[in-house]
Formats: sequence, C-alpha cells, structure tokens
Amino acid sequence: MSGNRFGTLFHYISWGESHGPAIGCVVDGVPPRISLNPDDIQIFLDRRKPAQSRFTTQRKEDDKVEILSGVFEGQTTGTPISLIIYNQDAKSKDYTDIKDKYRPAHADYTYDAKYGIRDYRGGGRSSARETACRVAAGAIARKILKEQVGDVMIRAAVVQIGPHKIDSTKWNWEEVERNPFFCPDADAAATWGVYLDEVRKAGLSAGAVIECHVSGLAAGLGAPVIDKLDADIAKAMMSINATKAVEIGAGFSAVEMSGVENSDVMRKDEHGNIAFQSNHAGGILGGISTGQDIIVRVAFKPTSSVLTPIPTIDKFGQETEIVTKGRHDPCVGIRGVPVVEAMMACVLADHWLRHKAQCL
Repeated sequence: MSGNRFGTLFHYISWGESHGPAIGCVVDGVPPRISLNPDDIQIFLDRRKPAQSRFTTQRKEDDKVEILSGVFEGQTTGTPISLIIYNQDAKSKDYTDIKDKYRPAHADYTYDAKYGIRDYRGGGRSSARETACRVAAGAIARKILKEQVGDVMIRAAVVQIGPHKIDSTKWNWEEVERNPFFCPDADAAATWGVYLDEVRKAGLSAGAVIECHVSGLAAGLGAPVIDKLDADIAKAMMSINATKAVEIGAGFSAVEMSGVENSDVMRKDEHGNIAFQSNHAGGILGGISTGQDIIVRVAFKPTSSVLTPIPTIDKFGQETEIVTKGRHDPCVGIRGVPVVEAMMACVLADHWLRHKAQCL
C-alpha cells in the first residue's frame, strides 16, 4: 500500500491498524536541537482520545505515546523520530457479523476492489484510529513552529453539527475547551447536546463542519504554482477520514461576490505597514501567505457505521442489509478538531522548512 507518507521536508509516515497491536508513525525532517518529550505530544493526543463524553465512541484508549528514536537528552537529534501507541481496547468480535458485508459510505468495498483483501476489524487502515498518528506528528510540527518561527497560533472549533450552526457573533475561543463539542458558542453547544442524544438513541449519525484559524504567521510562506500553501492545506484536510469538502477564506460564497467585493483592500496602518481591510482570501494569495489569519473550513460526513439497518451488498455479490454494532462516534467530526489542527501544523512546518531552505 502506497500513500502513507505526508509532507516534503517535514514529513511523516503512519502505520498500524485499528485492531492491531499498535499504531504509530515515523516523523522525519525534524531539525536537530528542538526540545521534545512525550508530554509535548501527549497533551494533544489527550484532546483526541475517545470515551471523553457520551457523544463519542466508548472505546477506551489511553493513547499513551512512546518515543522510540530520534530524541536524546530531551532534544531532537535530526534523525527519524519513531512513535508508538499501543491499542488497548479493541473488540474485534463486534465486526464478525459484518466481515463479508460492505458498509455503505465506508471504504469496505473500495479496499476490497483495490487490494482483494481487507481488514474488517474496525476498518483496519481506513479507521479514524489512524488519526492519532497525525495528531502525534502534528505535535512535533508545532514544536518546530514554536522554536523556529515564533508565536504561531493554530486553533480549530466545530461550527456546525447536522443542520445546527453556531452564532458567529457569540464566538468565544475559551468556550471551546469547556464543552465536549469543541464549540465556541455555549448556546449552540447546549442545542447540540440535545440533538446528538436524539441521533444516538435513534441509531443514526450526524456530520459536522470544523473551522480552523492560524494567526501569527508572517507573509511569504508557500509557493506560487503547484505547491501552493492553500493547495497543500486542502490536500491535508481532504486526507482526513470522513472529510468531503474544504473551504478557504470566503470559499464557495466568493462565487456570489463581484471582483470588487471579493478584493481584500490594502491600506497602511498607523505604523506604515500593510493592513488588509477584509480577509476573503483566507490569508493566502497566489499560494503564499499574506500575514493575515489563515481560515479554513472542513466538512465531515456523518459516521458510516450506524445501528440502523441499511441495504447493501456482500463480498459474494448478494443483496443483504447491514447493522454495524460496536462502539462508534455518533458524530466523528467532533474529535476531528485536534486532527485538523495537527494537519495544519504539519503543512506549516513543512512549508517553513522549505521557505527556510530557499529564501533565508
């Protein structure tokens, strides 16, 4: 299987399956003498791990990370950093009844069509369990940004679950860590709690939209043709399990604007520096950062594993129906917040090292 590697200079390759003995990743391209210990990674893994509320899968995983290589006396050595996270609570028997059936909206059929074999235990490599590796790699990327670039802030929040959107005028970043939905609007979080309880009890699932903001990044990061910063961000986000759409800046709503309306007018501030009057571009022009906040929205489809019977086909070509038992997120997008942040960090660290190699 190819395609498990992400990045150019800063890059990682992940490995492992949802119900295998462990998952992990190897992160390469990390500069030497970056301070790093397991706690720097664990703090982000703890935000992603399951069973933190009734609104996520009840699979209980501590997600404790171990650093196997690439760090000596608390500093990176410049060699590959190998990370491992042991699986502790896999219940493969939950999937025995569906091992020959394809879950609609899941990767079961396409994996079988491509490889002629698939790991039906939790989806194997197609499971969102793999995203723990991304979060671990992203934690290392954040350390590079912090020590070499400065005060770059990467934050994400859920702004919609099912048909229910937040009121953007009530946005409060501090609220994101106070509720189980990573929601910046306390009133919306209360509504989502009632809504997801109904969804969960009905054996259904819901989709979500996550919005990610990056502040403190200077102008000049990225490239103007193929390796555009926004192109790499879009690829990173689309590579996350269950992602079906990505918007940057005004996104699809830019279609409804005129060229004048869509332009981010440039003036000088009181210090003589360039000051944009709006941010329809989402902090990126011509594939290069403008110095404004980078704003990205990521749409996650509803969880495909549900308790409601759904018509499907089995591997023998017979029509049947499927009910997916076991422990699943009623809204997989909720735990996508730390994953989106991690992938953003990986892209920015990679582009920082590429910019440093060419222009500094």
